[in-house]
Amino acid sequence: MDMDMDNPDSKRKAPRRKGDDRVILHFDLDCFYAQCIENANPHLKSVPLGIKQKSILATCNYVARKHGVKKLMGIQEAKRLCPDLVLADGEDLSPFRDVSKQIYSLLKSYSWNGRVERLGLDEVFLDVTDVVAYNLGLVNHHCLEESWFCLSREDPERGFAFDAREVKGCVWPPDFVSDRENEGTDSLRLRLLLGSHLAFYLRQQMEGLGYTSACGISTNKLLAKLAGDRNKPRNQTTLLSSHSPVPFLDPLPLRKIPGIGGKTITAMKSLLKTDDDDDGLTVHNARTNPAVSPFALERLLAGSGGGGEKGIGRKVWLLLHGIDGSEVKPARDVPRQIGIEDTYRGLTQLSQVRAGLVQITTSLLRRMHVDLLDDFDAVTPPISPAPTSVGKGRWLAQPKTLRLTTRPYHSPSEWDKFEYNHGRVSKSVALPRFVFDLNIEPESIAERLVEGTLMPLFHSLNPDKSKLCIGLLNVCVTNMDRAKESSRGGDIMAAFQRQREVEEIRGVAFADEPPDGEEKAEDTSDDTEVEWVEEEDEQDGVRCRLCGCVIPVFAVEAHGRWHELDEGWVEPQGG
Repeated sequence: MDMDMDNPDSKRKAPRRKGDDRVILHFDLDCFYAQCIENANPHLKSVPLGIKQKSILATCNYVARKHGVKKLMGIQEAKRLCPDLVLADGEDLSPFRDVSKQIYSLLKSYSWNGRVERLGLDEVFLDVTDVVAYNLGLVNHHCLEESWFCLSREDPERGFAFDAREVKGCVWPPDFVSDRENEGTDSLRLRLLLGSHLAFYLRQQMEGLGYTSACGISTNKLLAKLAGDRNKPRNQTTLLSSHSPVPFLDPLPLRKIPGIGGKTITAMKSLLKTDDDDDGLTVHNARTNPAVSPFALERLLAGSGGGGEKGIGRKVWLLLHGIDGSEVKPARDVPRQIGIEDTYRGLTQLSQVRAGLVQITTSLLRRMHVDLLDDFDAVTPPISPAPTSVGKGRWLAQPKTLRLTTRPYHSPSEWDKFEYNHGRVSKSVALPRFVFDLNIEPESIAERLVEGTLMPLFHSLNPDKSKLCIGLLNVCVTNMDRAKESSRGGDIMAAFQRQREVEEIRGVAFADEPPDGEEKAEDTSDDTEVEWVEEEDEQDGVRCRLCGCVIPVFAVEAHGRWHELDEGWVEPQGG
């Protein structure tokens, strides 16, 4: 790097950008939950629609937004603004997960390098650097308006025609004008131009399934995501970052930058000596403030006692300059874990807990059938949100471990006193084999699993029944045993996995990951990496940056030595 983290005098030196030859696409489905409901009920497309979860709107369609309704708004307030608002239940995420998997599978089918990463249910990153590089060599600079984008190396007829003189969709900077005389001389600009046409084509394929989206096209994940946010809905934006992306980032609120969370912003306000609200505090405010430097941020965020994350100051500094070296993760055939949770306004009776666990566990078993059986149709969208009863086919993977997590209820008056996950506790046991019997209804399996396994776990986590007041229940299956294990890397990881299972069953706690939906920064040697946490990501270990595997804390040092000594290491397929 061009900066010396231990030298305060290096604070004003601009960081060097690296890895800017990539082409990254970020797709964000428009009002995702609402689109799923509308496609199952087409008559709702023309009316204001809100998706209800508990007493708030998880989201709403654009018809409702014209009346002033917003996502995360209270139901009563939304109905006051729009008395004709139609409410649909969004408590069961199964239909939304099914559609998310179909969209993910569709996009994965167009990937050459297998780098397709889902973020939550409605966002997908695609690294198309290799596809674009191949088509860059096919461009006929003497006839750009009649170009052909090839989607297959083996079949030159599989592709689409496009005009390579213009970027498809919106462009940043907004005053960009295509230089017809110098077309093709700027390799980066032409690569991003090709990426914009591929993005438009893929958005059309998703619309064929009934789902519109916004897309951002740029050279890293951070810039692609932020570019896609600029012109929503049903649109796309290409950030031509052959020059510095700083002018694009500067006007944005600091809270909009992935990897810079609420706690970091609160800490930075003391450094900036400002009382601006989160919307008023911009990237420009932080980036140009004389008090802000990698050294100062490190001292502020990591602390002199070493209790904070090492290197966090440099990471934040790089994000302020649009630098994000994190890779798009390889696609996975099966998730690392599957979990279902629900929140409550205080469950005080064991009968309420048992009923909640049966409902959650039934949803979890149905989810396992969708994600882990090989007969699931990943192309045809569902015509209704109703789940199937009993699964069919062969298990692609079988989880070995069952984990129960609980958290006490925190009333609104306690929100300032306790963080969301205060009091959250977990315990794991071996998953009984009867859950894989496909001849039994999920409801029956759930009843047996709750009575024989989950309720005893609950009693051990919450021994004092006189103070019972549960605000969250989470049931998760993890430690996937794939049908086929291959490569030397898979063998050694299988050994780690077996040891980890034993430790989990004994109740040993490993390092915590952030809760679902949060992002965290991960230390790197050259560029910053934002850990874009997936909706069903691993929570019980530390992810190796070299091979992507999740390693129990006790094995991290040995795993690192294994990488150093094993010159013939091959990256395991599927992440």
